[in-house]
Amino acid sequence: MAERDYSPLSASCVRALNDKLYEKRKVAALEIEKMVKEYVATNKTAEVKKLLRVLGQEFALSQNANSRKGGLIGLAASAIALGKDSPSYINDLVKPVLTCFFDSDSRVRYYGCESLYNIIKVARTAILPFFNDIFDGLSKLAADPDQNVRSGSELLDKLMKDIVTDSCAFDPVAFMPLLQERILTKNPFARQFIVSWVKTLDSVPDIDMLVYLPEILDGLFLILGDTSHEIRQMCESVLGEFLLNISKSKKKIDFQSMANILVVHSQSPDGLIQFTAIIWLKHFIELSDILMLPFTSGILASVLPCLAYDDETKLNIREAARAVNDQLMKLIQGEEAAAEGIKGEKSNLSTENNGNNSQTRVLTEPEVISPELDIPSVVTVLTRQLLHDSMPTRITALRWIYHLFTKLPTKMFHHVEELFPLLLKTLSDPSDEVVILDLKVLAEISSSPAGIRSPPPKSSSFMLSANLQHAFKPSHNLNEYFTYFLISLLKLFGTDRQLVEDRGSFIIRELCLLLNPEDIYSCCSEILVHEEEDLVFASRMTRTLSTILLTSTELFELRMELKELKTAASVDLFICLYKSWCHNPVSTVALCFLTQNYHHASQLLSIFGDLEVTVEFLVEIDKLVQLIESPIFTYLRLQLLDEARNHFLLKSLYGLLMLLPQSDAFHILQHRLQCIPSVHFSSIETRLAYNQSENERTLPKKIDFEDLLKYFRRLQDKHRAQRRVPHQV
Repeated sequence: MAERDYSPLSASCVRALNDKLYEKRKVAALEIEKMVKEYVATNKTAEVKKLLRVLGQEFALSQNANSRKGGLIGLAASAIALGKDSPSYINDLVKPVLTCFFDSDSRVRYYGCESLYNIIKVARTAILPFFNDIFDGLSKLAADPDQNVRSGSELLDKLMKDIVTDSCAFDPVAFMPLLQERILTKNPFARQFIVSWVKTLDSVPDIDMLVYLPEILDGLFLILGDTSHEIRQMCESVLGEFLLNISKSKKKIDFQSMANILVVHSQSPDGLIQFTAIIWLKHFIELSDILMLPFTSGILASVLPCLAYDDETKLNIREAARAVNDQLMKLIQGEEAAAEGIKGEKSNLSTENNGNNSQTRVLTEPEVISPELDIPSVVTVLTRQLLHDSMPTRITALRWIYHLFTKLPTKMFHHVEELFPLLLKTLSDPSDEVVILDLKVLAEISSSPAGIRSPPPKSSSFMLSANLQHAFKPSHNLNEYFTYFLISLLKLFGTDRQLVEDRGSFIIRELCLLLNPEDIYSCCSEILVHEEEDLVFASRMTRTLSTILLTSTELFELRMELKELKTAASVDLFICLYKSWCHNPVSTVALCFLTQNYHHASQLLSIFGDLEVTVEFLVEIDKLVQLIESPIFTYLRLQLLDEARNHFLLKSLYGLLMLLPQSDAFHILQHRLQCIPSVHFSSIETRLAYNQSENERTLPKKIDFEDLLKYFRRLQDKHRAQRRVPHQV
């Protein structure tokens, strides 16, 4: 290239700038500085521009590395010489230097940092129009493999932070898209650089970083998972400062745009990220109230599995998750209250948005999500969590389902058909606490007024047979779901015999605490009569129900009602139970003992000789003898003292004695009968007197016992026929 192409530089200056020795390039830089000062003094603007163009295009962009180094030092010298006039030439000074940030030669990159440092030191705020380009270059130089380059970029970075901190001209809006992009870097040095800038910007009084937090929050949480302890600690500090500021100024926070980010990170495998995200969710729920309701399903999907943590290192996560769950549950209001709350919240949002200025840029642009609970998605999450391996998670899921049915029953009843099969399956859960809560949910569904207002669709699986609909009408504010529940429960017992053995009594007793025992027994009885085709199961189920009725403290009042038969309802209940109890002869006799229908008991026992006497049958009689000796039948034993008035009771007990082989139960009953003074069978006159005394109970005498006895025979004939079927095949 000809010498004149470098004018106004002298030939010696050009050679020095191209020299590989730094000292010679420095001499040339001093000459350039002197030239520029003279041009400025004589107002030769064109000459300055020409000189900067030569240094930038012919040297800084040269193919020769030494020439590029010379151009960089020359541009720095020119800026120093220009002093306060440097802003007028800022384009020519900065652009060539920025190109050298990405040079393949590490020394060129280093000198690029040094050159720009000197330019910025002079130009100060005039550099801000190039802030994004400088930041972009520095973010890459921060991760440079060369330590010297990184050191040079750190000095330049510090100077840039000082300028931004002291200036009111910095434009955060223009910068945020670049920060949002660069914050996703995985390089630890670049991450440290990014976090330091976020911290710096947050410290500037004129910049409200909370407005821009939704754009960078995801990246900050990703950086929080860095392998470097120093970076994690640095990022944790920045996030903590943000959360503190949010607590101080909740009115201008766009909670909803950050909620999903927190939900995602609250499921992170990294303990620190997960804990931090859950803590943020906790504060968001506290501060934003029902605005977080639309995100309930995501939050529950995050926090419910955390309740399973029992490792010492994760106990803090578990406790934070529990706190979030409790707070979120408190947000669920009744249906009327929820409607009023949503209306008021929308009004507040509208007022806020209309009154805010440009600083609320992020708040006013996104569409505000209506603060309503998304029931379908919540139900989906809860059904999934019901299958979780952890008992605390399953328990909390059930508590949520129960809570929603009590607070939002109308909406929840749209999902009963989806929930019912899983709730029934949960009855087989190994945890008693889970089963109790599950029964509580099923009882709420069965007794909710919303179930009366929204009965099961006739085309659904909730359809009841015409016979059962006619035979059983739920009382005590129960709905049709109650009947379906008990049908399903008995079907479950029929298919899972182990469940009946292990949990049958427990489940029925708990249900009797939650619902009216009379309705439970009436409905189960009608189902066994009208719906059950497996007579063997019907017999075993009847035996289970009978044992619970006779022994459970939960059914004391029902026993007393059946014992006296003083009301028409109690008589109807006796007849209802009798028809299903006929599936099991011994249970039928026990029911007659309970209701003091001793005459009919003796009639039943007189035809026991026609029944097939099996080991199982004898074991049941053995258990009945044990029950007669228990406190439940104290009144029956005392009645034995008045043999004249209780002739058929005595006859019934002797009937049991004759059925028993000479076992322990035989000797127990025999000894009891021997304790009765002057035991003998009464004369006809005495029996007539007994019949007159029996008629003192007016309602029981209206019972058609002859018809009941015929029913008993017919049902036992069915049992006999069904037992023979396998042998005929």
